[in-house]
Amino acid sequence: MYEGAFAELYDRFYRGRGKDYASEAAQVARLVRDRRPSASSLLDVACGTGAHLRRFADVFDDVTGLELSAAMIELARPQLDGIPVLQGDMRGFALDREFDAVTCMFSSIGHMRDSAELERALASFAHHLAPGGVVVVEPWWFPEDFLDGYVAGDVVRDGDLTISRVSHSVRAGDTTRMEIHWVVADPVNGPRHQVEHYEITLFERQQYEKAFIAAGCSVEYLADGPSGRGLFIGVRR
Repeated sequence: MYEGAFAELYDRFYRGRGKDYASEAAQVARLVRDRRPSASSLLDVACGTGAHLRRFADVFDDVTGLELSAAMIELARPQLDGIPVLQGDMRGFALDREFDAVTCMFSSIGHMRDSAELERALASFAHHLAPGGVVVVEPWWFPEDFLDGYVAGDVVRDGDLTISRVSHSVRAGDTTRMEIHWVVADPVNGPRHQVEHYEITLFERQQYEKAFIAAGCSVEYLADGPSGRGLFIGVRR
């Protein structure tokens, strides 16, 4: 979970790298309305700093974010013009309302540690869907698609800040172990180095599908997703 300085680095890095949140939100909106043409409300789970949420607000009348990280919420709220962002854990939250759509983007679902947690998360999503509502989940890599030892690296500029991010991902059983090195430099402080570590579960496609079905949703998988990892789409029965 991103906290403190890492939350700000995350926000500034992906903004500087040019991730196309608007296009991704439009793609998801089309998928939702193909299945529920009247959809007007959306809950974005694990919304981070609200980059997708801001764009969802352009295409849905009523949007809300849910985020576990207090640091992410602190960064998100000033950028969202009053769009509500609530603190909660995707494995079990209760908002006392339903939505036409629930989304969970950017592979945040991979932070579930096992099938039991995955099923709890999908059950929470479905609990907040109106009958016939649509849930869209962007998964992490399937085990057969993960590249063991993969190294990624980018440098971006955001104002007077230069941010370098280099990651190394290895497989340990059914888990991705990712180490990320950040080097951040500005004219006053010069460069500084920070490291973070994450474990992201390599769920099988069938595990996702089982979780959707257990939550009372249909499920289909589209290989063409925003980050190359596809999208799962379910409709609450």
